[in-house]
Formats: sequence, C-alpha cells, structure tokens
Amino acid sequence: MKKNPQAIPFTSYQKFAIFILAITQFTVILDFMVMSPLGDILMKSMQIKPSHFGLVVSAYAFSAGISGLLTAGFADKFDRKKLLLFFYTGFILGTILCGLVNSYPLLVAARIITGLFGGVIGSISMAIVTDLFSMQQRGRVMGFIQMAFGASQIFGIPLGLYIATAWDWHAPFLWVAAMAVVIAVLIALKLKPLTEHLAIQKENSPAQHLLHTISKKEYRIGFAATAILSLGGFMLMPFGSAFAINNLKITEEQLPLIFMIAGLSTLIIMPVIGKLSDKIDKFKIFTAATIWTIITVAIYTNLSETPFLLVALINVIMMMGVMSRMVPSTALVTSVPAKEDRGAFMSINSSLQQISGGIAAAFAGTIVIQKDNFSPLEHYNTLGYIIIGISFISIILLSRVNQHLKKNPEQDTDTVISVSET
Repeated sequence: MKKNPQAIPFTSYQKFAIFILAITQFTVILDFMVMSPLGDILMKSMQIKPSHFGLVVSAYAFSAGISGLLTAGFADKFDRKKLLLFFYTGFILGTILCGLVNSYPLLVAARIITGLFGGVIGSISMAIVTDLFSMQQRGRVMGFIQMAFGASQIFGIPLGLYIATAWDWHAPFLWVAAMAVVIAVLIALKLKPLTEHLAIQKENSPAQHLLHTISKKEYRIGFAATAILSLGGFMLMPFGSAFAINNLKITEEQLPLIFMIAGLSTLIIMPVIGKLSDKIDKFKIFTAATIWTIITVAIYTNLSETPFLLVALINVIMMMGVMSRMVPSTALVTSVPAKEDRGAFMSINSSLQQISGGIAAAFAGTIVIQKDNFSPLEHYNTLGYIIIGISFISIILLSRVNQHLKKNPEQDTDTVISVSET
C-alpha cells in the first residue's frame, strides 16, 4: 500500500468505539482463550483424552462457523448496533451455562451454544470498524482491538487460572459473563446506531445476498486467506498448557506467568505494528512477521525440558510474530468488500475462520498423543511442521489480496460513515 506519513487522527467518538469494540473482543477472546490454560485441569478432572479436549475446543469453533454462515445473508439487513447487542447477549447466556454444567457432554453442548453467538461478534465488530474508520486508520484500529488478545493473557488468563485453582474450573466462565454484562450495558447506552448501509442494499432476499457475496472472486480470495491463517493458531493453542507442563516441565504456578509475560509483549508490539501498518506496506509487514513465526514455531515445538526464563523468552518472541501477522492481514482482508456487502463478507469470513479453526483443533487432537494424564505429549512437533507449510501458503494468498487492493484502490475510498464529536 502507499505510504501515508501523516496519520489521520481519531475523533472522540471513534476513540470510544475503539474502546468498546476492544473490550467486547476482550471478553469473547478470553472466553475462548481460557480453554487453553484450563486444558490440563479439564483433562485431569474429567479424565478425558487430548482428542476429547480437542472436541471441546472445536465444538465452539464449528458452531461459530455455522452461525456465521446462517447470519451472513441477514448481516447487512439490520442496524449493526442491534445485531451486536443480540449476539453479545446470547454469548453471555452461553458463557453462564459453561459455568454451571458438570459433565463432559454438557460442557460440549454449552460450548456449542456459546459459539453460536460469540463467533459472530468479531465479524460484526469488523463491519463496524470498516464503517467508522478509513483505510488509513485501520492499521492503528486493528492494533488496538487486537490488543484484546494480549490483555486476555496478561489479566484474564492468569486471573482465570487463579480463580479456577481457588474454586474450580467453572468459576472463570462466570467471571467472564459478569464482565460482559457491564459491557453490554455500555453498548446499549453509548454506541450509536449504524444504519447507513441499509439504504444501499441491492438484494431483498438474504439468500440472494449471501450468494452474491460468495460469487465474487476477489471475496473468495480473502476468504481463503483467512481460512488458511486460522489453521495454524488453532493447532498449537489448545494443547499449549499441557505441552508446557508435561513436556517443558513448567509448574502449574509458573504457567500463569508464562501467559502474562507473553501477553504483555503483545500489548507493547500491537500498537507499534498498527502504526507501521498505516505508514508502510501492510503485506511486507505480514510477510516478515510470518517468517519470524515460522522460525520460532520450529524451535518451540521441538523443545523438551527447558528452564522457565528461556520458555518465557521464546513465548514472547513467538507471540510477537503471531500477533504481528494479525494486524496487517486483518486490515487487508477487511478492506476487500464494498460497503453494501461488508456485513455478509465479515460473517462469512468469520465463519470460515471458525470452521477452519475447529478442523485444526480436532485434527490436532488426533495427532497429539498422551499415554496418561501426566506423561509428555507426543507428536507436538508434527503440528509445528504442518503450521510451517501452512504459513508459506498464507503468504501466497495474502499477496493476491494485496494485489487486488492495489489494482482497485478506489473501492475503499469515501466509504467511511461520518461520526460527530461527542
């Protein structure tokens, strides 16, 4: 993309929108992310195998993906604020259920319900971002919103682990739900309606709108790039805590510190990457971050018993690469659709992201082997090699997205909804 040395400043309302979207994402990501550190606890307390735990993770992802496809045709037919509130309320109810169930089948069912609602929230948020912010602002916006990932690791996951240890594994879900209720009230009271896209709809039928969105070649390239990017993260993450404890010999007391240190590093790097993405070529940043990730994944997945400080350092380096890919790739892919297709595009995009992640988590569960609940995980490095191959494919696909945007720069201009200062 062209250089843009003079960054466009945010209005006060845009700053509020960034905050409310980031904190909303924080709760949704935390609900999903807390499953990883709870993995070792759940596998031991419920006496389940890695393949069963992989199903718990993938159940959320698959239901989120199905929900995204079902809502894609309707996503541009309603006020985005009302749509966000509806699905966020369902997410809260699903999370409460996760904190109340007492058996493996019921936990899977609760995760399915949570995914049906929670999986759509990210796509609605991205549609709101593209409505409210210009292409020259989105790198910074994505940087701030993606900080929710780091914040969930710094504050959420360690505190969630502490709560789970002090009470039991149900408590973190109830804690997330309590936070989400407060945020839902803020959305209802402070976020302005977003309805300008309703005036330019071309298809009356949701099914026609869905087919219209899928039929565009440039959209399908964006979908493919997102799906491939999702495969890697979902393969390693579900078994991250079990690998750290059983293979790297990190203690349960040290595990929250690992997440906290890695999360702190992402809080520092994400705004920096966001600003760079608005000033220099987003694809070049993505490519450099992907190569960085490939190297660190190859190292990390082949570790055996390792000192705590070295594990923490490698986690920081690996997370810097992984998260630095997310900002430019999200900014590029979300710039592909026209205004009238944004809701549908984001819903389908999110759906494919979740379904790909579900496939990856379930697939990882069939590869990783653990002889008993306290033995090392086997074949975790195999997942690393698969991720390396996928990463090279992601560079190729995102280069095509980047080429399309360079050939069609007018597509993303003059599409931002004006917002008044508040």
